[in-house]
Amino acid sequence: MSNRKKSILLILLILLVDQTLKIWIKTHLAPGGEIVIFKNWFILHFIENNGMAFGIEFGNHIGKYFLSIFRLIAIGLLGWYLQKLLKREAPFGLIACFSMIMAGAIGNMIDGAFYGMIFDYTPGEVATLFPAGGGYSSFLMGRVVDMFYFPLIETTYPTWIPFLGGQDLLFFRHIFNVADSAVSVGVFSIFIFHRHHFGDDKKVVNAEAPVVEEGNEPKVEG
Repeated sequence: MSNRKKSILLILLILLVDQTLKIWIKTHLAPGGEIVIFKNWFILHFIENNGMAFGIEFGNHIGKYFLSIFRLIAIGLLGWYLQKLLKREAPFGLIACFSMIMAGAIGNMIDGAFYGMIFDYTPGEVATLFPAGGGYSSFLMGRVVDMFYFPLIETTYPTWIPFLGGQDLLFFRHIFNVADSAVSVGVFSIFIFHRHHFGDDKKVVNAEAPVVEEGNEPKVEG
Protein backbone atom coordinates (compact mmCIF):
# COMPACT_ATOMS: atom_id res chain seq x y z
CA MET A 1 0.00 0.00 0.00
CA SER A 2 1.37 3.42 -0.95
CA ASN A 3 2.05 6.10 1.64
CA ARG A 4 -0.72 8.20 0.08
CA LYS A 5 -3.30 5.48 0.68
CA LYS A 6 -1.96 4.87 4.20
CA SER A 7 -2.26 8.60 4.96
CA ILE A 8 -5.84 8.78 3.69
CA LEU A 9 -6.76 5.62 5.60
CA LEU A 10 -5.26 6.99 8.82
CA ILE A 11 -7.13 10.29 8.48
CA LEU A 12 -10.42 8.53 7.78
CA LEU A 13 -9.92 6.12 10.68
CA ILE A 14 -9.26 8.92 13.17
CA LEU A 15 -12.28 10.87 11.88
CA LEU A 16 -14.48 7.78 12.13
CA VAL A 17 -13.49 7.08 15.74
CA ASP A 18 -13.68 10.77 16.68
CA GLN A 19 -17.11 11.43 15.20
CA THR A 20 -18.63 8.09 16.24
CA LEU A 21 -17.66 8.67 19.87
CA LYS A 22 -18.83 12.29 19.84
CA ILE A 23 -22.23 11.40 18.36
CA TRP A 24 -22.62 8.53 20.83
CA ILE A 25 -21.78 10.80 23.75
CA LYS A 26 -24.22 13.51 22.63
CA THR A 27 -27.07 11.02 22.09
CA HIS A 28 -26.53 9.12 25.36
CA LEU A 29 -25.39 11.67 27.93
CA ALA A 30 -26.71 15.06 28.97
CA PRO A 31 -24.12 17.84 29.33
CA GLY A 32 -22.25 17.22 32.57
CA GLY A 33 -23.10 13.52 32.56
CA GLU A 34 -20.34 10.97 32.94
CA ILE A 35 -19.45 7.30 32.79
CA VAL A 36 -16.69 6.04 35.09
CA ILE A 37 -14.44 3.63 33.20
CA PHE A 38 -11.76 3.22 35.86
CA LYS A 39 -12.50 4.81 39.22
CA ASN A 40 -10.58 7.98 40.06
CA TRP A 41 -8.49 8.14 36.89
CA PHE A 42 -10.43 7.47 33.65
CA ILE A 43 -13.86 9.04 33.19
CA LEU A 44 -16.00 9.87 30.17
CA HIS A 45 -17.33 13.29 31.18
CA PHE A 46 -19.42 15.09 28.58
CA ILE A 47 -18.83 18.80 28.13
CA GLU A 48 -19.02 21.16 25.16
CA ASN A 49 -16.91 24.21 24.49
CA ASN A 50 -16.94 27.11 22.06
CA GLY A 51 -13.23 27.27 21.59
CA MET A 52 -10.01 25.44 21.02
CA ALA A 53 -8.50 22.15 22.13
CA PHE A 54 -8.79 20.90 25.72
CA GLY A 55 -11.81 23.10 26.46
CA ILE A 56 -9.99 26.41 26.02
CA GLU A 57 -12.52 29.13 25.23
CA PHE A 58 -11.99 31.60 22.41
CA GLY A 59 -14.21 34.65 22.57
CA ASN A 60 -17.81 35.14 21.47
CA HIS A 61 -19.41 34.86 18.00
CA ILE A 62 -16.65 36.91 16.38
CA GLY A 63 -14.07 34.70 18.05
CA LYS A 64 -15.90 31.62 16.79
CA TYR A 65 -15.88 32.86 13.19
CA PHE A 66 -12.21 33.80 13.46
CA LEU A 67 -11.36 30.38 14.89
CA SER A 68 -13.31 28.61 12.12
CA ILE A 69 -11.50 30.60 9.42
CA PHE A 70 -8.18 29.84 11.11
CA ARG A 71 -9.02 26.12 11.18
CA LEU A 72 -9.92 26.14 7.49
CA ILE A 73 -6.65 27.86 6.60
CA ALA A 74 -4.71 25.45 8.83
CA ILE A 75 -6.39 22.43 7.22
CA GLY A 76 -5.55 23.80 3.75
CA LEU A 77 -1.90 24.36 4.70
CA LEU A 78 -1.66 20.92 6.29
CA GLY A 79 -3.09 19.35 3.16
CA TRP A 80 -0.60 21.24 0.99
CA TYR A 81 2.37 20.24 3.14
CA LEU A 82 1.21 16.64 3.39
CA GLN A 83 1.04 16.51 -0.40
CA LYS A 84 4.58 17.89 -0.53
CA LEU A 85 5.82 15.19 1.85
CA LEU A 86 4.17 12.49 -0.25
CA LYS A 87 5.81 13.76 -3.45
CA ARG A 88 9.19 13.84 -1.70
CA GLU A 89 8.60 10.26 -0.54
CA ALA A 90 9.25 11.27 3.06
CA PRO A 91 9.31 8.53 5.74
CA PHE A 92 5.83 7.32 6.60
CA GLY A 93 6.40 8.15 10.28
CA LEU A 94 6.55 11.85 9.42
CA ILE A 95 3.62 11.56 7.02
CA ALA A 96 1.60 9.81 9.74
CA CYS A 97 2.28 12.67 12.18
CA PHE A 98 0.94 15.29 9.78
CA SER A 99 -1.96 13.01 8.89
CA MET A 100 -2.93 12.83 12.59
CA ILE A 101 -2.70 16.60 12.97
CA MET A 102 -4.84 17.13 9.87
CA ALA A 103 -7.42 14.56 11.01
CA GLY A 104 -7.67 16.24 14.41
CA ALA A 105 -8.14 19.66 12.86
CA ILE A 106 -10.86 18.34 10.54
CA GLY A 107 -12.56 16.49 13.41
CA ASN A 108 -13.00 19.58 15.56
CA MET A 109 -13.89 21.63 12.49
CA ILE A 110 -16.80 19.27 11.82
CA ASP A 111 -18.16 19.91 15.33
CA GLY A 112 -17.95 23.66 15.04
CA ALA A 113 -19.31 23.78 11.50
CA PHE A 114 -22.20 21.32 11.66
CA TYR A 115 -23.15 20.20 15.18
CA GLY A 116 -25.19 23.33 15.82
CA MET A 117 -27.27 22.48 12.76
CA ILE A 118 -27.82 18.74 13.34
CA PHE A 119 -28.31 18.58 17.14
CA ASP A 120 -30.80 20.27 19.42
CA TYR A 121 -29.92 21.46 22.90
CA THR A 122 -31.95 21.51 26.10
CA PRO A 123 -30.06 21.97 29.40
CA GLY A 124 -29.99 18.74 31.38
CA GLU A 125 -31.31 16.57 28.54
CA VAL A 126 -29.76 14.23 25.97
CA ALA A 127 -29.45 15.77 22.51
CA THR A 128 -31.41 14.56 19.48
CA LEU A 129 -29.66 13.98 16.17
CA PHE A 130 -31.45 15.69 13.25
CA PRO A 131 -34.32 17.09 15.38
CA ALA A 132 -37.57 18.02 13.67
CA GLY A 133 -37.33 21.60 14.95
CA GLY A 134 -33.81 22.13 13.71
CA GLY A 135 -30.52 22.53 15.53
CA TYR A 136 -29.46 24.80 18.35
CA SER A 137 -27.34 27.11 16.19
CA SER A 138 -26.22 27.99 12.69
CA PHE A 139 -23.32 27.04 10.43
CA LEU A 140 -19.91 27.46 12.13
CA MET A 141 -21.59 28.17 15.48
CA GLY A 142 -21.59 24.63 16.84
CA ARG A 143 -19.82 23.55 20.01
CA VAL A 144 -16.96 21.05 20.19
CA VAL A 145 -17.67 17.84 22.12
CA ASP A 146 -15.12 16.72 24.74
CA MET A 147 -15.25 13.64 26.93
CA PHE A 148 -11.89 12.22 28.06
CA TYR A 149 -11.15 13.13 31.69
CA PHE A 150 -8.11 11.80 33.57
CA PRO A 151 -8.02 13.21 37.14
CA LEU A 152 -4.84 11.30 37.95
CA ILE A 153 -3.71 13.39 40.92
CA GLU A 154 -6.08 15.18 43.27
CA THR A 155 -4.43 16.86 46.25
CA THR A 156 -3.43 20.33 47.51
CA TYR A 157 -0.37 22.44 46.86
CA PRO A 158 2.18 22.42 49.71
CA THR A 159 1.78 25.42 51.99
CA TRP A 160 5.30 26.63 51.29
CA ILE A 161 4.55 27.39 47.62
CA PRO A 162 3.88 31.15 47.21
CA PHE A 163 0.35 32.15 46.13
CA LEU A 164 -0.73 28.52 45.52
CA GLY A 165 -0.02 26.99 48.93
CA GLY A 166 -3.05 25.18 50.35
CA GLN A 167 -5.11 25.46 47.15
CA ASP A 168 -6.55 22.45 45.35
CA LEU A 169 -4.31 20.68 42.82
CA LEU A 170 -5.89 18.52 40.13
CA PHE A 171 -3.84 16.85 37.40
CA PHE A 172 -4.96 16.35 34.64
CA ARG A 173 -7.95 18.71 34.80
CA HIS A 174 -8.49 19.34 31.08
CA ILE A 175 -11.18 17.38 29.23
CA PHE A 176 -10.46 16.54 25.59
CA ASN A 177 -11.49 14.36 22.64
CA VAL A 178 -9.98 12.02 20.03
CA ALA A 179 -9.26 14.91 17.64
CA ASP A 180 -7.33 16.80 20.33
CA SER A 181 -5.35 13.65 21.09
CA ALA A 182 -4.48 13.13 17.42
CA VAL A 183 -3.17 16.69 17.12
CA SER A 184 -1.14 16.44 20.34
CA VAL A 185 0.39 13.05 19.50
CA GLY A 186 1.25 14.23 15.98
CA VAL A 187 2.91 17.46 17.15
CA PHE A 188 4.90 15.87 19.99
CA SER A 189 6.01 12.99 17.75
CA ILE A 190 7.36 15.46 15.20
CA PHE A 191 9.38 17.34 17.83
CA ILE A 192 10.68 14.15 19.45
CA PHE A 193 11.31 11.82 16.51
CA HIS A 194 11.28 13.77 13.23
CA ARG A 195 12.93 17.16 13.73
CA HIS A 196 15.91 16.16 11.59
CA HIS A 197 13.70 15.76 8.51
CA PHE A 198 13.12 19.51 8.30
CA GLY A 199 16.70 19.98 7.08
CA ASP A 200 16.13 17.72 4.09
CA ASP A 201 15.23 20.56 1.70
CA LYS A 202 18.49 22.36 2.42
CA LYS A 203 20.48 19.14 2.03
CA VAL A 204 18.83 18.44 -1.31
CA VAL A 205 19.68 21.92 -2.60
CA ASN A 206 23.30 21.55 -1.51
CA ALA A 207 23.48 18.08 -3.05
CA GLU A 208 22.35 19.43 -6.41
CA ALA A 209 25.10 22.07 -6.51
CA PRO A 210 28.19 21.05 -8.52
CA VAL A 211 31.20 20.14 -6.44
CA VAL A 212 34.48 21.60 -7.74
CA GLU A 213 37.64 20.09 -6.33
CA GLU A 214 40.57 22.36 -5.52
CA GLY A 215 42.88 22.69 -8.47
CA ASN A 216 40.22 21.63 -10.94
CA GLU A 217 38.42 24.92 -11.28
CA PRO A 218 36.98 25.51 -14.75
CA LYS A 219 39.23 27.70 -16.88
CA VAL A 220 37.80 30.75 -18.64
CA GLU A 221 39.29 31.38 -22.03
CA GLY A 222 39.89 35.01 -22.82
